[in-house]
Amino acid sequence: MISELKTEEFYRCKRIINQQGQLEVKAVVEGYNPGRIFVDNPSSPTTGLVWLGNNDGFFFIGNEENESFNQKINSYIDTVIIPEARKVGLSWFEDIGNHAKWDKVIERIFEHRTLGSWNQKVYMLPDEGYQVMNDPVTDHEYRVVKNDKAFYENKNEIHYMELLHGKILEYWSSPNEFFENGIGYCMVHNNEIISLCFSGFVVGNVHGVDIETEAVHRGKKIAQKLAQMFVKNCLEQDLLPYWDVMESNKPSIAVAVNIGLINVFNYVGYEFSFDK
Repeated sequence: MISELKTEEFYRCKRIINQQGQLEVKAVVEGYNPGRIFVDNPSSPTTGLVWLGNNDGFFFIGNEENESFNQKINSYIDTVIIPEARKVGLSWFEDIGNHAKWDKVIERIFEHRTLGSWNQKVYMLPDEGYQVMNDPVTDHEYRVVKNDKAFYENKNEIHYMELLHGKILEYWSSPNEFFENGIGYCMVHNNEIISLCFSGFVVGNVHGVDIETEAVHRGKKIAQKLAQMFVKNCLEQDLLPYWDVMESNKPSIAVAVNIGLINVFNYVGYEFSFDK
């Protein structure tokens, strides 16, 4: 039987997650970021499925050879998860293994579905020899603002604050949770937020980077400047930036490389439509 854990029970999954795996999984299990977890045995889980609170995917954790769980997961997805996912606007099941042994298992248990796949790459600071890069030059009409509580609550001078508010609440249970655990910057142009870079998922001193720039302002090194500010702030506070990106997102990879991050590991993601 597959059951959903209560939030206060998530700690029971700590021993079955891959400590060298994706930051997002650890962030949910350790209670930094919201999410849901479904497991084979609520009192002593050996295998489970983590649903990220920002609805950005599902991660299989624990023992990939748990045939009892594997045989039941398709029915559970169809009867429990898909109806819940539709309520929040999802139409695809995007799933990832918390360790590489899950890949072949995912391909097998979903072989009756139209299963697609993609590659992800993770970038972090090198272990040694990192040199702070020079900030790229941007037009004087652009200004960088630290995303602190005072700026977040600004309702008069800055337009499109809903972009910032929406992104923070996409990852965090509340703004205060972000201010206590995360860092971030916004780029403002003509009193409008046009780009932001902030801590999405956090575990300890590791901060997952979420970065977004409005399309009309791309190609002006705005993302690179914000990312560089983010990394500098991390270094000042002994934090570690964690950059997780699709292999096909060449502009984002270029920003990561240009600010001095290196590729530390890769993994595969899978997907299928609810309607196929």
